[in-house]
Amino acid sequence: MSQGWDAIVIGAGPAGMAAAATLAEGGARALLLDEQAEPGGQIYRAIERNRSNARLSAILGPDYRRGAALVERLRASGACLRFSSSVWRVEPGAAVWSRTNGMATLDRARALVIATGAMERPVPLAGWTLPGVMTVGALQILLKTGGLVPSGRLVLAGTGPLFYLFARQCLDAGVEHLTLLDTAQSGNIPAALPHLPRAFTGQGWRYLAKGAGLLAALSLGRVKLLRGVSEIAIEGEERATAIRFRTGRASHRLGCDLIGLHEGVIPQQQLPRALGCIFDWNEGQSCFQPRRDPWGASTLPGVFIAGDAGGIVGAQASLHEGEAAALAILAELGRITPAARDARLRRVRQARDAHLTARPFLDRLYRPGPGLIAPPDHVTICRCEAVGAGSLRRAVARGALGPSQAKAFLRVGMGPCQGRLCGPSVTGLIARETDRSEAETGYYRIRDPIKPVTVGELARASQPSASHRGD
Repeated sequence: MSQGWDAIVIGAGPAGMAAAATLAEGGARALLLDEQAEPGGQIYRAIERNRSNARLSAILGPDYRRGAALVERLRASGACLRFSSSVWRVEPGAAVWSRTNGMATLDRARALVIATGAMERPVPLAGWTLPGVMTVGALQILLKTGGLVPSGRLVLAGTGPLFYLFARQCLDAGVEHLTLLDTAQSGNIPAALPHLPRAFTGQGWRYLAKGAGLLAALSLGRVKLLRGVSEIAIEGEERATAIRFRTGRASHRLGCDLIGLHEGVIPQQQLPRALGCIFDWNEGQSCFQPRRDPWGASTLPGVFIAGDAGGIVGAQASLHEGEAAALAILAELGRITPAARDARLRRVRQARDAHLTARPFLDRLYRPGPGLIAPPDHVTICRCEAVGAGSLRRAVARGALGPSQAKAFLRVGMGPCQGRLCGPSVTGLIARETDRSEAETGYYRIRDPIKPVTVGELARASQPSASHRGD
């Protein structure tokens, strides 16, 4: 038996690393779990390995390199780090089941920090399941982990900060045949302008300057950029070979070898939903997010949610949210006084808020269009179970008024991804078809296991000698 944990942190991105480091530095026994083999999350993926690769570090940029200091702090903090560990079940009372090297392990703690970050918003459109079609985030992962650069004719379709950041990284990496299809609606610009004055305050001006720099670099690099793109459809038999779309009244068709799709990011919902945390619909970010207090505490005792898992805030604000959750836990453990917690929390929240001044402007500027949740009937909406949008519409007509009912009708959301890749689209389409809000429509009821676990691993975990840590 190992010693009991004061806190378990799930996720080794900016929020999780900051939370675990702050907890350990404050004297708490902290365990950090992450399914990657090393710290960094998605934003700082492979940061330790890439520090010695000058060319790749230059391509990925200074914001990426900033993660090295946070990783060093985590390594020096004394927190217990367990990588290559998939969390597949979380029980009330901060009991966490994980799978590491074929072994199912139960860890218990007094508090839990969920810092699982964000995922890319699903982009269901004609041909999106073809080989040769990936998300921009997946393409960036290949760049970070293996230095792999897209070859041939690359088309990026979508919008948002990551869309333009990766385009700049491709340009710096030497990609020669790059076309950008920006799907942001023209009405987004005037709608975003009222948020612009606030965006210049705090740290917001830095984000605006970064965005302007990205656009300037792409323009100087003579990257082909088309705006106001709609009605995208991907062609191909064995793999994607062309992309069709419209700009205004004009129709276009481009031959291509690789397509990257991206329509922004949304919080990872699976773990807090499986626990029973209450979620609200965030109209500004067009996604569900868990209800939290100023410290990041969820609606369940002892469960905190930090960083993009609680609402999209970006890497630097996520770091400060991880620290805030850790400070609240340290006070509950008696490691710091409430007065010390409040004093430190004020500084942390000020730093966090300074990084959020541009967020309303960016959220409105890159808001996804209504077509994203209303694909044509022939478009696959649930990839795992090969369910089309038309089948879902017919199920709604027969009385399926929510995602869980649609699951019973069609098996939509019952595949290996557990609804991650179809849940947002299913909620959006049902809401549109029934003329209700997403909040009224709701989301899947998430059940364990969150990630795959074998029967053999479960059987070994039930044996008396199984590893039950933190009792």
